[in-house]
Amino acid sequence: MQAPEPSSRLQNGLALAAVTAGLDQTSKWAIMHILDLETLRRIEILPFLDFAFIWNYGISYGLFSSGSEAARWLLISLTLGVTVYLARAMMTTPGPFTRLGYALIIGGALGNLADRIIHGAVVDFVSLHYAGYYWYVFNLADIWISFGVVLLIWGFWREPASEA
Repeated sequence: MQAPEPSSRLQNGLALAAVTAGLDQTSKWAIMHILDLETLRRIEILPFLDFAFIWNYGISYGLFSSGSEAARWLLISLTLGVTVYLARAMMTTPGPFTRLGYALIIGGALGNLADRIIHGAVVDFVSLHYAGYYWYVFNLADIWISFGVVLLIWGFWREPASEA
């Protein structure tokens, strides 16, 4: 079976990225406007899972979170640049797992980018914990990005090399 053409790869990948970014934004909207988690701050869902509202001004794990406007726009610019690079890479790779990984990372990046543009920070709300140990608070976009990275690693290891 032959891999799709680069333009088709880009269209399909960006469509999936738009869906995942939309799901991320919908979840954040529901957390803020239906559950009003920004006011409640924390809701216990399961013994190991809470919804806990956090404004993340940095990147993963709150790194580089100065909260300044310059840092915000630097992160927006960086996200846009990386997204363009990943879209180009998605077009040139024949492997379906690798393409899916790129699409999920782009979708997650766009979901968090929308937050950064609209709110000035990313909305994080999923809190996993066990026996007093808490993982960092994250969102659906972070899940898409993490799963996308796993697929990229799998694809790089198991699929044919890029056509670039």
